[in-house]
Amino acid sequence: MLTGKTIVLGVTGSIAAYKTANLASMLVKLNADVHVIMTENATKFITPMTFETLTSNKCIVDTFDRNFSFDVKHVSLAKRGDLFMVAPCTANVIGKVAGGICDDMLTTTIMATKAPVLFAPAMNTGMWENSILQDNLQKLKHHGYHIIEPVVGRLACGDTGSGKMPSEETLLEHILLYLAKEKDLRGKRILVTAGPTQEAIDPVRFITNHSSGKMGYAIAKMAVLRGAEVTLVSGPVSIQPFAGINKVDVKSAQQMFEAVTARNDQQDIIVMCSAVADYKPADYSEQKVKKSSGDMAIALTRTQDILGWLGEHKRKGQLLVGFSMETENLIDNSRAKLTKKHADMICANSIASEKTGFGVDTNQVTLVTSDGIKELPFCSKENTADQILSHIITLS
Repeated sequence: MLTGKTIVLGVTGSIAAYKTANLASMLVKLNADVHVIMTENATKFITPMTFETLTSNKCIVDTFDRNFSFDVKHVSLAKRGDLFMVAPCTANVIGKVAGGICDDMLTTTIMATKAPVLFAPAMNTGMWENSILQDNLQKLKHHGYHIIEPVVGRLACGDTGSGKMPSEETLLEHILLYLAKEKDLRGKRILVTAGPTQEAIDPVRFITNHSSGKMGYAIAKMAVLRGAEVTLVSGPVSIQPFAGINKVDVKSAQQMFEAVTARNDQQDIIVMCSAVADYKPADYSEQKVKKSSGDMAIALTRTQDILGWLGEHKRKGQLLVGFSMETENLIDNSRAKLTKKHADMICANSIASEKTGFGVDTNQVTLVTSDGIKELPFCSKENTADQILSHIITLS
Protein backbone atom coordinates (compact mmCIF):
# COMPACT_ATOMS: atom_id res chain seq x y z
CA MET A 1 0.00 0.00 0.00
CA LEU A 2 2.97 2.33 0.59
CA THR A 3 5.36 0.86 -1.98
CA GLY A 4 7.60 3.59 -3.39
CA LYS A 5 6.75 6.06 -0.61
CA THR A 6 9.39 7.65 1.63
CA ILE A 7 8.25 8.57 5.12
CA VAL A 8 10.33 10.54 7.60
CA LEU A 9 9.50 10.04 11.28
CA GLY A 10 10.62 12.67 13.76
CA VAL A 11 10.98 11.47 17.36
CA THR A 12 11.26 13.92 20.25
CA GLY A 13 11.88 13.56 23.98
CA SER A 14 8.75 11.87 25.33
CA ILE A 15 8.01 8.53 26.94
CA ALA A 16 5.57 7.93 24.07
CA ALA A 17 8.58 7.39 21.77
CA TYR A 18 8.23 3.64 22.28
CA LYS A 19 5.03 3.74 20.18
CA THR A 20 6.93 5.19 17.24
CA ALA A 21 9.13 2.10 17.05
CA ASN A 22 6.02 0.00 16.44
CA LEU A 23 4.75 2.57 13.93
CA ALA A 24 8.05 2.35 12.02
CA SER A 25 7.73 -1.44 11.90
CA MET A 26 4.14 -1.18 10.62
CA LEU A 27 5.21 1.21 7.87
CA VAL A 28 8.05 -1.06 6.76
CA LYS A 29 5.60 -3.98 6.53
CA LEU A 30 3.57 -1.84 4.10
CA ASN A 31 6.76 -1.47 1.99
CA ALA A 32 7.48 2.16 2.87
CA ASP A 33 11.04 3.49 2.94
CA VAL A 34 11.23 4.83 6.51
CA HIS A 35 13.83 7.28 7.81
CA VAL A 36 13.98 8.43 11.42
CA ILE A 37 15.33 11.70 12.81
CA MET A 38 15.66 11.94 16.59
CA THR A 39 16.29 14.86 18.87
CA GLU A 40 19.04 14.44 21.45
CA ASN A 41 16.41 14.25 24.21
CA ALA A 42 14.60 11.45 22.37
CA THR A 43 17.68 9.22 22.68
CA LYS A 44 17.18 9.25 26.46
CA PHE A 45 13.94 7.30 25.98
CA ILE A 46 14.78 4.98 23.06
CA THR A 47 18.01 4.26 21.20
CA PRO A 48 18.73 5.10 17.55
CA MET A 49 19.75 1.47 17.05
CA THR A 50 16.17 0.40 17.63
CA PHE A 51 15.00 2.42 14.64
CA GLU A 52 17.98 1.44 12.52
CA THR A 53 17.20 -2.23 13.10
CA LEU A 54 13.53 -1.74 12.21
CA THR A 55 14.01 0.46 9.13
CA SER A 56 17.42 -0.65 7.78
CA ASN A 57 18.27 3.05 7.48
CA LYS A 58 20.65 5.14 9.56
CA CYS A 59 18.86 7.08 12.31
CA ILE A 60 19.95 10.73 12.23
CA VAL A 61 20.52 12.64 15.47
CA ASP A 62 23.56 14.89 15.07
CA THR A 63 23.36 17.65 12.47
CA PHE A 64 27.13 17.46 11.99
CA ASP A 65 27.45 13.66 11.96
CA ARG A 66 30.12 12.71 9.36
CA ASN A 67 29.69 8.95 9.67
CA PHE A 68 27.70 8.42 6.47
CA SER A 69 28.05 9.04 2.73
CA PHE A 70 28.18 12.75 2.06
CA ASP A 71 25.07 14.70 1.24
CA VAL A 72 23.38 17.61 2.94
CA LYS A 73 21.14 15.33 4.96
CA HIS A 74 18.47 17.79 6.04
CA VAL A 75 18.09 18.84 2.40
CA SER A 76 18.16 15.33 0.88
CA LEU A 77 15.58 13.93 3.32
CA ALA A 78 13.45 17.03 2.93
CA LYS A 79 13.36 16.45 -0.83
CA ARG A 80 12.90 12.67 -0.71
CA GLY A 81 10.19 12.53 1.92
CA ASP A 82 6.61 12.08 0.71
CA LEU A 83 5.37 12.78 4.23
CA PHE A 84 6.80 13.81 7.60
CA MET A 85 5.30 12.79 10.92
CA VAL A 86 6.65 14.03 14.25
CA ALA A 87 5.46 11.54 16.86
CA PRO A 88 5.69 12.09 19.71
CA CYS A 89 6.01 15.85 19.41
CA THR A 90 6.85 17.86 22.52
CA ALA A 91 5.73 21.39 23.34
CA ASN A 92 9.35 22.44 22.91
CA VAL A 93 9.55 21.30 19.27
CA ILE A 94 6.11 22.75 18.50
CA GLY A 95 7.30 26.09 19.85
CA LYS A 96 10.55 25.98 17.88
CA VAL A 97 8.88 25.17 14.56
CA ALA A 98 6.18 27.79 15.16
CA GLY A 99 8.93 30.34 15.83
CA GLY A 100 11.03 29.33 12.82
CA ILE A 101 13.89 28.06 14.99
CA CYS A 102 16.11 25.42 13.36
CA ASP A 103 18.74 24.35 15.88
CA ASP A 104 18.88 20.59 15.29
CA MET A 105 18.49 18.09 12.45
CA LEU A 106 14.76 17.57 13.00
CA THR A 107 13.65 21.21 13.01
CA THR A 108 16.04 22.02 10.16
CA THR A 109 14.63 19.23 7.98
CA ILE A 110 11.03 20.22 8.74
CA MET A 111 11.80 23.78 7.70
CA ALA A 112 13.31 22.59 4.40
CA THR A 113 10.58 20.18 3.28
CA LYS A 114 7.62 20.87 1.03
CA ALA A 115 5.95 17.56 1.92
CA PRO A 116 2.96 17.36 4.29
CA VAL A 117 4.04 17.51 7.94
CA LEU A 118 1.92 15.92 10.68
CA PHE A 119 2.49 16.61 14.36
CA ALA A 120 1.26 14.18 17.03
CA PRO A 121 1.66 16.08 20.32
CA ALA A 122 2.32 14.19 23.56
CA MET A 123 2.55 16.01 26.88
CA ASN A 124 1.07 16.68 30.30
CA THR A 125 -2.51 18.01 30.33
CA GLY A 126 -1.42 21.31 31.84
CA MET A 127 1.09 21.83 29.03
CA TRP A 128 -1.46 20.84 26.39
CA GLU A 129 -4.01 23.33 27.73
CA ASN A 130 -1.47 26.15 28.07
CA SER A 131 -2.58 29.13 25.98
CA ILE A 132 0.93 29.65 24.57
CA LEU A 133 1.00 26.11 23.22
CA GLN A 134 -2.48 26.50 21.76
CA ASP A 135 -1.40 29.72 20.05
CA ASN A 136 1.61 27.89 18.59
CA LEU A 137 -0.63 25.11 17.28
CA GLN A 138 -2.90 27.65 15.59
CA LYS A 139 0.16 29.24 14.02
CA LEU A 140 1.31 25.87 12.68
CA LYS A 141 -2.15 25.20 11.23
CA HIS A 142 -2.13 28.64 9.61
CA HIS A 143 1.11 27.72 7.83
CA GLY A 144 -0.29 24.42 6.53
CA TYR A 145 0.98 21.97 9.14
CA HIS A 146 -1.39 19.27 10.37
CA ILE A 147 -2.11 18.46 14.02
CA ILE A 148 -3.27 15.04 15.18
CA GLU A 149 -5.21 15.76 18.35
CA PRO A 150 -4.08 13.84 21.45
CA VAL A 151 -6.52 11.60 23.26
CA VAL A 152 -7.72 11.52 26.85
CA GLY A 153 -6.03 8.89 28.99
CA ARG A 154 -3.64 8.14 31.82
CA LEU A 155 -0.40 10.04 31.29
CA ALA A 156 3.14 9.13 32.32
CA CYS A 157 2.97 11.66 35.17
CA GLY A 158 0.03 9.76 36.66
CA ASP A 159 -2.61 12.32 35.72
CA THR A 160 -5.60 11.50 33.57
CA GLY A 161 -6.56 13.97 30.88
CA SER A 162 -5.81 15.25 27.38
CA GLY A 163 -2.27 15.02 26.06
CA LYS A 164 -1.84 11.29 25.41
CA MET A 165 -0.48 10.45 21.97
CA PRO A 166 -2.92 8.32 19.94
CA SER A 167 -2.17 4.67 19.26
CA GLU A 168 0.25 3.75 16.52
CA GLU A 169 -2.70 2.26 14.58
CA THR A 170 -4.36 5.70 14.57
CA LEU A 171 -1.12 7.39 13.52
CA LEU A 172 -0.79 4.90 10.64
CA GLU A 173 -4.32 5.72 9.51
CA HIS A 174 -3.43 9.41 9.27
CA ILE A 175 -0.42 8.55 7.13
CA LEU A 176 -2.52 6.33 4.87
CA LEU A 177 -5.02 9.17 4.43
CA TYR A 178 -2.30 11.13 2.65
CA LEU A 179 -0.44 8.43 0.77
CA ALA A 180 -2.39 5.19 0.30
CA LYS A 181 -4.64 6.07 -2.64
CA GLU A 182 -5.00 8.43 -5.56
CA LYS A 183 -7.43 11.20 -4.53
CA ASP A 184 -9.90 10.63 -7.38
CA LEU A 185 -12.87 11.32 -5.06
CA ARG A 186 -11.56 14.63 -3.72
CA GLY A 187 -14.35 17.18 -3.58
CA LYS A 188 -17.06 14.51 -3.39
CA ARG A 189 -19.33 14.22 -0.36
CA ILE A 190 -20.33 10.63 0.32
CA LEU A 191 -22.76 9.30 2.90
CA VAL A 192 -22.55 5.60 3.76
CA THR A 193 -24.92 3.66 6.00
CA ALA A 194 -23.68 0.54 7.75
CA GLY A 195 -24.60 -2.07 10.31
CA PRO A 196 -27.92 -3.30 11.68
CA THR A 197 -30.80 -1.49 13.31
CA GLN A 198 -32.30 -2.46 16.66
CA GLU A 199 -36.05 -2.28 17.13
CA ALA A 200 -37.18 -2.36 20.76
CA ILE A 201 -39.80 -4.89 21.82
CA ASP A 202 -39.74 -3.73 25.43
CA PRO A 203 -37.17 -2.08 27.74
CA VAL A 204 -35.04 -5.26 27.69
CA ARG A 205 -35.43 -7.00 24.32
CA PHE A 206 -35.10 -5.90 20.70
CA ILE A 207 -35.27 -7.26 17.15
CA THR A 208 -32.14 -6.96 15.01
CA ASN A 209 -30.19 -8.84 12.33
CA HIS A 210 -26.75 -10.35 11.77
CA SER A 211 -25.15 -7.37 10.01
CA SER A 212 -21.61 -6.69 11.30
CA GLY A 213 -21.17 -3.41 9.43
CA LYS A 214 -17.91 -4.60 7.83
CA MET A 215 -18.93 -3.89 4.23
CA GLY A 216 -20.22 -0.40 4.95
CA TYR A 217 -17.19 0.47 7.05
CA ALA A 218 -14.93 -0.79 4.25
CA ILE A 219 -16.68 1.47 1.73
CA ALA A 220 -16.37 4.45 4.08
CA LYS A 221 -12.67 3.71 4.63
CA MET A 222 -11.79 3.37 0.96
CA ALA A 223 -13.81 6.50 0.11
CA VAL A 224 -11.94 8.65 2.63
CA LEU A 225 -8.61 7.20 1.47
CA ARG A 226 -9.55 8.31 -2.04
CA GLY A 227 -10.13 11.86 -0.84
CA ALA A 228 -13.89 12.00 -0.29
CA GLU A 229 -15.58 13.80 2.58
CA VAL A 230 -17.30 10.85 4.25
CA THR A 231 -20.23 10.70 6.65
CA LEU A 232 -20.90 7.23 8.10
CA VAL A 233 -24.35 6.63 9.60
CA SER A 234 -23.90 3.47 11.62
CA GLY A 235 -26.08 1.12 13.58
CA PRO A 236 -24.62 -0.63 16.65
CA VAL A 237 -21.41 -2.44 15.65
CA SER A 238 -18.06 -3.27 17.28
CA ILE A 239 -15.91 -1.63 14.55
CA GLN A 240 -14.08 1.68 14.93
CA PRO A 241 -14.30 4.00 11.91
CA PHE A 242 -11.16 4.93 9.97
CA ALA A 243 -9.52 8.28 10.67
CA GLY A 244 -11.13 11.26 8.97
CA ILE A 245 -14.64 9.79 8.85
CA ASN A 246 -17.54 11.69 10.42
CA LYS A 247 -19.52 8.99 12.24
CA VAL A 248 -23.16 9.35 13.26
CA ASP A 249 -24.43 6.67 15.66
CA VAL A 250 -28.03 5.45 15.43
CA LYS A 251 -29.98 2.46 16.74
CA SER A 252 -33.44 2.24 15.21
CA ALA A 253 -34.54 2.39 11.58
CA GLN A 254 -36.34 5.66 12.34
CA GLN A 255 -33.17 7.19 13.74
CA MET A 256 -31.26 6.07 10.63
CA PHE A 257 -33.96 7.53 8.40
CA GLU A 258 -33.80 10.87 10.20
CA ALA A 259 -29.98 10.96 10.14
CA VAL A 260 -29.81 10.18 6.41
CA THR A 261 -32.64 12.41 5.22
CA ALA A 262 -31.38 15.36 7.26
CA ARG A 263 -28.07 15.17 5.36
CA ASN A 264 -29.39 14.18 1.94
CA ASP A 265 -29.14 17.62 0.35
CA GLN A 266 -25.44 17.90 1.23
CA GLN A 267 -24.39 14.60 -0.40
CA ASP A 268 -23.11 13.86 -3.89
CA ILE A 269 -23.23 10.08 -3.42
CA ILE A 270 -25.22 7.94 -0.98
CA VAL A 271 -24.41 4.27 -0.44
CA MET A 272 -27.03 2.39 1.58
CA CYS A 273 -25.11 -0.61 2.92
CA SER A 274 -27.01 -1.07 6.19
CA ALA A 275 -29.31 -3.99 6.92
CA VAL A 276 -32.47 -2.11 7.95
CA ALA A 277 -35.40 -4.18 9.15
CA ASP A 278 -38.60 -3.86 7.11
CA TYR A 279 -40.71 -4.20 10.24
CA LYS A 280 -40.54 -3.03 13.83
CA PRO A 281 -42.61 -3.92 16.90
CA ALA A 282 -45.41 -1.61 17.89
CA ASP A 283 -44.92 0.35 21.10
CA TYR A 284 -44.08 -2.22 23.79
CA SER A 285 -46.83 -0.89 26.04
CA GLU A 286 -49.30 -2.21 23.45
CA GLN A 287 -47.83 -5.72 23.25
CA LYS A 288 -49.99 -8.68 24.28
CA VAL A 289 -48.63 -11.58 26.32
CA LYS A 290 -50.31 -14.97 26.16
CA LYS A 291 -50.01 -15.87 29.80
CA SER A 292 -51.28 -19.40 29.35
CA SER A 293 -48.40 -20.44 27.10
CA GLY A 294 -45.82 -17.85 28.05
CA ASP A 295 -45.50 -16.74 24.40
CA MET A 296 -45.61 -13.12 23.32
CA ALA A 297 -47.68 -12.04 20.34
CA ILE A 298 -45.85 -9.09 18.81
CA ALA A 299 -47.71 -6.53 16.72
CA LEU A 300 -45.52 -5.29 13.85
CA THR A 301 -45.54 -2.08 11.86
CA ARG A 302 -43.48 -1.19 8.77
CA THR A 303 -40.31 0.84 9.14
CA GLN A 304 -39.43 3.79 6.92
CA ASP A 305 -38.20 2.78 3.43
CA ILE A 306 -34.98 4.80 3.49
CA LEU A 307 -33.68 3.77 0.07
CA GLY A 308 -37.11 4.36 -1.49
CA TRP A 309 -37.35 7.84 0.04
CA LEU A 310 -33.87 8.71 -1.20
CA GLY A 311 -34.77 7.54 -4.72
CA GLU A 312 -37.91 9.69 -4.75
CA HIS A 313 -36.01 12.74 -3.48
CA LYS A 314 -32.79 12.28 -5.47
CA ARG A 315 -31.28 15.56 -6.61
CA LYS A 316 -29.99 16.15 -10.12
CA GLY A 317 -26.47 14.77 -10.37
CA GLN A 318 -26.74 12.83 -7.11
CA LEU A 319 -25.88 9.10 -7.22
CA LEU A 320 -27.77 6.55 -5.15
CA VAL A 321 -26.38 3.06 -4.50
CA GLY A 322 -28.18 0.32 -2.59
CA PHE A 323 -27.40 -3.24 -1.52
CA SER A 324 -29.50 -6.31 -2.09
CA MET A 325 -28.96 -9.45 0.00
CA GLU A 326 -30.70 -12.56 -1.33
CA THR A 327 -30.40 -16.33 -1.05
CA GLU A 328 -32.05 -16.92 -4.46
CA ASN A 329 -33.03 -15.02 -7.63
CA LEU A 330 -30.31 -12.55 -6.71
CA ILE A 331 -29.95 -10.72 -10.02
CA ASP A 332 -33.66 -10.61 -10.90
CA ASN A 333 -34.59 -9.29 -7.46
CA SER A 334 -31.78 -6.74 -7.61
CA ARG A 335 -32.92 -5.48 -11.02
CA ALA A 336 -36.43 -5.08 -9.65
CA LYS A 337 -35.06 -3.18 -6.65
CA LEU A 338 -33.01 -0.91 -8.93
CA THR A 339 -36.15 0.18 -10.76
CA LYS A 340 -38.48 0.34 -7.77
CA LYS A 341 -36.12 2.40 -5.61
CA HIS A 342 -34.96 4.71 -8.45
CA ALA A 343 -31.34 3.80 -7.64
CA ASP A 344 -28.36 4.21 -9.94
CA MET A 345 -26.76 0.93 -8.87
CA ILE A 346 -27.58 -2.07 -6.72
CA CYS A 347 -24.79 -4.17 -5.24
CA ALA A 348 -26.18 -7.69 -5.33
CA ASN A 349 -24.67 -9.52 -2.38
CA SER A 350 -25.34 -13.23 -2.01
CA ILE A 351 -25.54 -14.60 1.52
CA ALA A 352 -25.80 -18.22 0.39
CA SER A 353 -22.10 -18.87 1.05
CA GLU A 354 -20.42 -18.88 4.45
CA LYS A 355 -17.57 -16.87 2.88
CA THR A 356 -19.80 -13.95 1.85
CA GLY A 357 -22.40 -11.82 3.56
CA PHE A 358 -22.64 -11.16 7.27
CA GLY A 359 -19.71 -11.19 9.68
CA VAL A 360 -16.87 -12.33 7.38
CA ASP A 361 -14.00 -10.36 5.83
CA THR A 362 -14.57 -11.56 2.24
CA ASN A 363 -17.34 -10.94 -0.24
CA GLN A 364 -18.53 -11.41 -3.80
CA VAL A 365 -20.79 -8.75 -5.26
CA THR A 366 -22.49 -8.27 -8.60
CA LEU A 367 -23.06 -4.66 -9.66
CA VAL A 368 -26.46 -4.10 -11.26
CA THR A 369 -27.15 -0.93 -13.26
CA SER A 370 -29.54 0.04 -16.03
CA ASP A 371 -26.73 -0.71 -18.50
CA GLY A 372 -26.18 -4.28 -17.35
CA ILE A 373 -24.39 -6.31 -14.72
CA LYS A 374 -20.76 -6.65 -13.66
CA GLU A 375 -19.65 -9.49 -11.44
CA LEU A 376 -16.79 -8.62 -9.10
CA PRO A 377 -14.30 -11.32 -8.10
CA PHE A 378 -14.34 -13.01 -4.72
CA CYS A 379 -12.00 -10.95 -2.55
CA SER A 380 -11.70 -9.01 0.70
CA LYS A 381 -14.44 -6.55 1.59
CA GLU A 382 -11.96 -3.68 1.36
CA ASN A 383 -11.00 -4.73 -2.17
CA THR A 384 -14.68 -5.12 -3.02
CA ALA A 385 -15.36 -1.64 -1.62
CA ASP A 386 -12.59 -0.15 -3.74
CA GLN A 387 -14.01 -1.73 -6.89
CA ILE A 388 -17.53 -0.52 -6.05
CA LEU A 389 -16.22 3.04 -5.67
CA SER A 390 -14.33 2.80 -8.97
CA HIS A 391 -17.56 1.79 -10.71
CA ILE A 392 -19.46 4.61 -8.99
CA ILE A 393 -16.97 7.08 -10.47
CA THR A 394 -17.81 5.82 -13.98
CA LEU A 395 -21.49 6.60 -13.35
CA SER A 396 -20.90 10.24 -12.43
